[in-house]
Amino acid sequence: MAINPAYVGKTFEPSAPYEVSRVKIAEFATAIGEQSPLCYDKEAAVKAGYPDVIAPPTFAIVISSAGASATIRDPELGVNYAMVVHGEQSFSHSRPLHAGDVVVSQTTIEQIKPIRKNTSMTVRTEITTTDGEHICTARNTLVERGE
Repeated sequence: MAINPAYVGKTFEPSAPYEVSRVKIAEFATAIGEQSPLCYDKEAAVKAGYPDVIAPPTFAIVISSAGASATIRDPELGVNYAMVVHGEQSFSHSRPLHAGDVVVSQTTIEQIKPIRKNTSMTVRTEITTTDGEHICTARNTLVERGE
């Protein structure tokens, strides 16, 4: 079954709240080789004008992936995840995520299009605090390879 083009424009339910912690920020920063003290040292982050340590910009993938994975598991969408490769990823931040943020994500399917024997699907995930403050827009393009 091919990816269902009727899903273009569909917005899925928001994710459960996710609390950004110093530990998760430090683990992610270490995993990607980020050495900025702003990711590890609260005092340095506060001195730089942040309320707590800040996450590297790509930390948003942790949050956006949860919402996007729920989307692609929708059986009516018809994604064969065994045939999916990652095509592209981008983030547009209003401000950095920091320890203590409690955020939710909400995913919308922006585009589904055939490319030869493949199908590409672009999803947009909005990350906001539980109070509604916009933090980041993540865009992810997946390619389902043809059989």
